[in-house]
Amino acid sequence: MPFYKRAFMIRVVLFVSFLTSSIFADFYDLKPIKITKDISCVIGDFHPPMKKSNKGFVSNMCYINMENSLVVLDAGPTYNFAKEFYTLMKKEYPKLEVSHVILSNYHDDRIQGASYFKELGAKIVGHKTINDDIKENPSKFERMKQILSKEVYEKTKVIYADSLVDGGYEIKGSNKTLEIIKPSKISEEKSDIAIYSKDDSFLFVGNIVFNGRLLSYKKNSNIDGWIEAIENLAKIDAKYFLGGHGKEFDKNSYKATLEYLKILRADVKKAYEDEIDILEVKKFVKTQKFDYLNHFEQLNNANISTYYNQLEWE
Repeated sequence: MPFYKRAFMIRVVLFVSFLTSSIFADFYDLKPIKITKDISCVIGDFHPPMKKSNKGFVSNMCYINMENSLVVLDAGPTYNFAKEFYTLMKKEYPKLEVSHVILSNYHDDRIQGASYFKELGAKIVGHKTINDDIKENPSKFERMKQILSKEVYEKTKVIYADSLVDGGYEIKGSNKTLEIIKPSKISEEKSDIAIYSKDDSFLFVGNIVFNGRLLSYKKNSNIDGWIEAIENLAKIDAKYFLGGHGKEFDKNSYKATLEYLKILRADVKKAYEDEIDILEVKKFVKTQKFDYLNHFEQLNNANISTYYNQLEWE
């Protein structure tokens, strides 16, 4: 074959290879960390969802080897995320399929990949209030649609959990049992739950605990219930305690969240009782020790205002 024809064919092969790799390239750079021999997790970005830097991947997800199947903890922000997460799992466990996906609450960064797992035949499990939370908060699911590119967001849709449960519900595998815990009626959200593997001494608690960035106290949150939830989970004394945000998973990883909430409650309540105006109240709330957390200034001010407003309407 003449040289110019060989050169042309090589260019064609390289172009096709590049085009193929571009089409099928992963959108997410998922790097799992091993918590125990049967539990692996991916750690989300500390920042809000962004189009390029994190593509909505801002919360933690895990998969658990039950020996006869895999159980996924939270479904991720998009259909494509869930698809790539599944590929990651299959590399480690090629013979196992996903039997259950447990949603720790109804937020878009946690549930929007559920439809992919549903297509695979997995049971989608959530607290008995989660479908109501989804129905009552439709605007919550506009964020990713507006931020992410069409390619990343493709096929993403919100589906309801098909198995609604309360605390005490168990998922049994060949080598372990997972228990769903409802540690209080309302913490950040009504649908917040924790997942406990006694065999691994592992707790996944979703948005009940934050690390690396400050928590977000919302108008639907309940500060007494949130503190109660963490205190109840701490009594389990699990060796591994992973929140929904942040890379810390040691047994004491909940303590900063608990301390922040207690200071917020005590100082805002005192300021309110002392009739401090809402515009001045942040000067009286001693949460500055947590300013090392990402987005402290913005979220701390919002948390103070939100809780103050709740006290006004009690």
